[in-house]
Amino acid sequence: MNRYPVWKYAIIVVALLIGAIYTLPNFFGEVPAVQVSSGKATVKVDDTTKTRVEQALAAAQIKPESVALEGTSVKVRLDNGDAQLKAKDAIQKALVPDPNDPPFVVALNLVSASPKWLTALNAAPMYLGLDLRGGVHFMLQVDMQAALTKKAEALAGDLRSILREKSIRHGGINRNGQSIEVRFRDAQTLEATKAVLADQFPDLQSVDAADGTEYKLTATIKPEAARRVQDQALKQNMVTLHNRINELGVAEPVIQQQGLDRIVVQLPGVQDTAKAKDILGRTATLEVRMVDESSEARAAEAGSGPVPFGAERYLERNGQGVVVKKQVVLTGDNLTDAQPGFDSQTQEAAVHLTLDAKGSRIFKDVTRESVGKRMAILLFEKGKGEVVTAPVIRSEIGGGRVQISGRMTTTEANDVALLLRAGSLAAPMEIIEERTIGPSLGKENITKGFHSVAWGFAAICLFMAGYYMLFGMFSGVALAFNLLLLVAVLSMLQATLTLPGMAAMALALGMAIDSNVLINERVREELRSGASPQAAISAGYDRAWNTIFDSNITTLIAGLALLAFGSGPVRGFAVVHCLGILTSMFSAVFFSRGLVNLWYGRKKKLKTVSIGTVWRPGADGAITKAE
Repeated sequence: MNRYPVWKYAIIVVALLIGAIYTLPNFFGEVPAVQVSSGKATVKVDDTTKTRVEQALAAAQIKPESVALEGTSVKVRLDNGDAQLKAKDAIQKALVPDPNDPPFVVALNLVSASPKWLTALNAAPMYLGLDLRGGVHFMLQVDMQAALTKKAEALAGDLRSILREKSIRHGGINRNGQSIEVRFRDAQTLEATKAVLADQFPDLQSVDAADGTEYKLTATIKPEAARRVQDQALKQNMVTLHNRINELGVAEPVIQQQGLDRIVVQLPGVQDTAKAKDILGRTATLEVRMVDESSEARAAEAGSGPVPFGAERYLERNGQGVVVKKQVVLTGDNLTDAQPGFDSQTQEAAVHLTLDAKGSRIFKDVTRESVGKRMAILLFEKGKGEVVTAPVIRSEIGGGRVQISGRMTTTEANDVALLLRAGSLAAPMEIIEERTIGPSLGKENITKGFHSVAWGFAAICLFMAGYYMLFGMFSGVALAFNLLLLVAVLSMLQATLTLPGMAAMALALGMAIDSNVLINERVREELRSGASPQAAISAGYDRAWNTIFDSNITTLIAGLALLAFGSGPVRGFAVVHCLGILTSMFSAVFFSRGLVNLWYGRKKKLKTVSIGTVWRPGADGAITKAE
């Protein structure tokens, strides 16, 4: 009756092993480290960078614990804080000869001290939030009016180009704030322009009026289109911020939208506020220029001659020089999209660009006149320009769709598309709130949070053992198993633990033990009714399950609502709360019954169970006590 099949015990053992393995990294703590990441969009961190870091450390006579290329950065683990500072200075000196033009970002960091065998199993500790680890908090205000003005400027340029193509003569097109004003000498031309607006500019609405002997048409962005522009600007800024923050080595940055025009940025573990501001405030602009094909330019590319007049020399990603003309053909303002893909003819990796109307016309004219010549795409950051790619123009390109290909891997195509698509901010931002939380305060919060969970766990276990005897001990073991599973799942998901998350963890313990209380009381009720011990155990678990399921599901619904509509600390609480409910249902019912079955299930002539005092009515109505 009360026996589990072998496969159920196998599930319990597997869950116990997985829980132990993925919980372990949280007990090893962190070690000081130096992280080297790319300081420019066109600089790659690879094995060559790792070798240079190792050589710099060897020259400074610094022996690190390890030097590893992890993702897009090199991480150097060290013994102590002094070695960390010395290593940073040595690496900075070797990799960043010019502080005004840093190709790499060398930052102090803390990394997990987990042994290699755990890391090989992808077992990593939970990330700690700002309130537990310390760091910086920024509130950024996005200038939405600037985004709308920028959109109006682009639409004005597109309108000017289309009217020229359709030979519609006008008296001038001016942008006045976020409005586009067009003057005409006759009503017929005005009507033709209104037809063009209705056909090709769905985002604009217009009004017209007589202005002396002329007519004036005023076009403005429609409210729904304005909201879409603002939403896209906010999302692009968030993507760009995330790309830049990766350079700081922040393990789990928090970048969230707050309201219609604000972005919250939290950087756990970062104490250098000035460095964080510098990274967040970076600006990047895109330019398209023609490559100078003259013999003097080729000599200048090789470094054996001066740069010709009207040209400039920049470096490609492989370090090779490219001499380009100063005249700018297109800018990033003319680019509406960039996606990675493949060349339909050669099946090579390529980047597909989409230009606006003005850019399409210019690009068509330039490519028609420059077949066989090279065109360079440059990215400027902090006033320093670098060549992303310099392909050869094979034929005239019209229609606003451009393909960049040639000697690119799939990864490089993805990188180039990302750079072109989100290399710059869509709208200016201003820091309106700034907070710094020190690591000592974070450590104090960790200690208090840990003590609250530990003392709560101990108090619950003592009460259960005293009130329910052996069944209470089973409940305590199930509660420990629940806590183990919860921490393991959070670690596997690489969730960020905050103070509200710790509060949810303590709450999960109380909710988990509530299920065991229901089960134990059900078993007592069956014993009071005169059922045999084995039958009471079986009926107690079976009849308590419906109540446990209903109560947990209703609580889970509330938790999911917090997860869906909450943000910040509320969302952190909801994640731990929902996971805690799921693990408690598994541990309180499935695991605890496995323990009870293992202890009592094989006893055929079981007369009593250790579940505390069971009061039952006697034959004459008096109350008698049974064990």
